[in-house]
Amino acid sequence: MDSATTRKAIDLSHHLNELSRSRVASPLKDIIKYMKEPGIISLAGGLPHPSLFPFGEMNTKVYAPAVDLCSSEEPSWPIELFIPKNASPSHKNTLSAALQYGSSYGSVSLSSFIREFTSRVMAPAYSDFEILLHSGNTDAWNKVVNILCEYGDYILVEECTYPSAQALWAPMGCRGVPISIDKDGLIPESLESTLKNWEHTHPGVKRPHLLYSVPVGHNPTGATLSVERKKAIYKICVDFDIIICEDDPYYFLQFPPYVLPYQRKPQNAGAGSSDITSEIMAYDRQAYIESLIPTFLSLDVQGRVIRLDTFSKTLGPGNRLGYFVCNPLFAERLLRATEVTTQAPSGLSQALVEELLTTWGQEGYLRWLMGLRDSYTSRRNWMCDIIAENFDLLPSPLNIVDDVVAVQKGHGSTKDVVPFFSFSFPKGGMFLWIRILLVSNATYQNMKTTSSSNAIATARWAEAFWTDLIKEKILLTPGSYYTPIIGFNERMAQEPDVVFFRLAFSFETREMMQTGIERMANVFNRWWS
Repeated sequence: MDSATTRKAIDLSHHLNELSRSRVASPLKDIIKYMKEPGIISLAGGLPHPSLFPFGEMNTKVYAPAVDLCSSEEPSWPIELFIPKNASPSHKNTLSAALQYGSSYGSVSLSSFIREFTSRVMAPAYSDFEILLHSGNTDAWNKVVNILCEYGDYILVEECTYPSAQALWAPMGCRGVPISIDKDGLIPESLESTLKNWEHTHPGVKRPHLLYSVPVGHNPTGATLSVERKKAIYKICVDFDIIICEDDPYYFLQFPPYVLPYQRKPQNAGAGSSDITSEIMAYDRQAYIESLIPTFLSLDVQGRVIRLDTFSKTLGPGNRLGYFVCNPLFAERLLRATEVTTQAPSGLSQALVEELLTTWGQEGYLRWLMGLRDSYTSRRNWMCDIIAENFDLLPSPLNIVDDVVAVQKGHGSTKDVVPFFSFSFPKGGMFLWIRILLVSNATYQNMKTTSSSNAIATARWAEAFWTDLIKEKILLTPGSYYTPIIGFNERMAQEPDVVFFRLAFSFETREMMQTGIERMANVFNRWWS
């Protein structure tokens, strides 16, 4: 029977670039392997003696996994973690090991915990997947590019894409191939059309073989791909032999639907407010797992998905710790690249995260993730509620693109209402993406008459508006940062008469959000007055 327990990844070695195929194992790492054999006396490795490390032990306090992260009160620290310098029968996680050179695979115990977690939560569709620790998803994506991409390659990306993801391959002469998105993420039909027509649109040019996607809580748009879209995208990638890099830092921040205040009924009044619904508060671990949209990894019967997971959004970005989930071929090549670059993630980070997760256990970590979801759901709701307080929100006539249009407060029922911006309610992640509609803005229309092109007028208006926001002491991220690089010093053409900005609901308090969005409303009112 063909099942995930018997299915193996297929041979995808033809996707490796020349650099990756040429890498050999670091001989120094082979020495470390033999040093662990019982009775060995090593005069080989240039390892500092642990007695010369100035760190004696590590003691820290952490939250219990069931702490109420939605409470306005500072949580207590009821759990103490202890990491000794040297090993004992009861404690194998030590500073002597964490601070020493070691295997580029990273901690065996932590990797084992992650593998068990991945098997349960992600349910990979083939059995011989491997776990390899890395130093965060940016480091991981850099390594993916450096095993798969040649200089000058084209890479499939969403038409709004994470800036750092392309900043690392742009110097290689690589180019982004923008794939259309809507409020539900990457559009499969756009991907298929791009690949089907490649030889016609790019005669004599090698077709892309790598898709980079942030499928949940997309940065910057907040869109989340449904399982139906993921299935369609995966099939297209199989048909055209595409590797999928699933960069999924926001996977556990998936939210229930947002409901506008004026649409709420008593039975779902909490669905869009700062209160958490009874559905969210029911901490059933298995129900939580089943509520998560399946990953590309869970659909991957061939091993063509390289999944990037990270603890940055769940335990803190300063840990600089995450992990690949991929087929054995890619894991081995990524390991070879790691041996001669980063060598391994920070030993202290590995030791600390290992101690935390093994203390919490699998059930405790799931409980923590559920609490994070609740907290970020509240934050999403705060931002949407506050926008609704400061603008009138009307149903969008282009609801495929966005859910609502924001207009000046008190003008929602007039016939001559002027739209400010439109947006969709985030289904995950940390961001809300607004589309400013410039057709009715007088300043923009004047700029068009004095500019050599609409694109220049749009850029001038965006810069002036952003500067005015900063003068009002409110900072948003310009949407131009997320425009795909399609050539040397060339970016994808922007939608005419539209400017984008990204708002983050991940950091500020509700009170600061309230003040910030009030300031933003002042700027909008002034620019459309």
